[in-house]
Amino acid sequence: MNMTTNANDPQLQVLQNVLGAATDEASQAMSVWTGGKISLTLDCIREIPLEMVTQEFDLGMDLLTMVVLTIEGEIGGTMILTFDEENGRRLAATLFKQDVSSDAEWTELERSALNETGNILGCAYFNAIARLLECEFVPSPPTFLQDYGVCVLEQALMQQAHETTDVLICQTTFLQGSEKLNWNILFVPDPKMHETLRAAT
Repeated sequence: MNMTTNANDPQLQVLQNVLGAATDEASQAMSVWTGGKISLTLDCIREIPLEMVTQEFDLGMDLLTMVVLTIEGEIGGTMILTFDEENGRRLAATLFKQDVSSDAEWTELERSALNETGNILGCAYFNAIARLLECEFVPSPPTFLQDYGVCVLEQALMQQAHETTDVLICQTTFLQGSEKLNWNILFVPDPKMHETLRAAT
């Protein structure tokens, strides 16, 4: 995915600093969660129209696994962690020190591993935003979704489609040792959070 921060938008630059700190916290938590095997860094953030998200991520129709967390209320939003099939399976195998499964169906243990990973990352990001806005968020339990690329992303974003025109994309590099993993994070603030973030920065 080829993205750059909008250098003419100081608010996005401030948000990048805030979410960069959140990513550092998430990286530390992921290191603990994975026994030091996986780390992450925030490369940049950018706002793009909702209808362009699937194009930016070039998802095609590959099988995709997602973990979704939401915040509901006056100020809300959605965080989506995406994996391709291989990387999702490898993460679960790494966490449980097992061989990568070749079974068609994901086990409850594998789903639980990815849900907890999404929970760790989502809470780190939501907590950072809560500190910026001086409020408190209670995210939903993580939800495991699996389908084909474009379909599952559109499903995850459907609730936002009638409320917002832009999606805040956080381009994040995930590393297992020195190897880059095919993971992505999407953060979709609802209109009220989007407006509040803009005002706060």
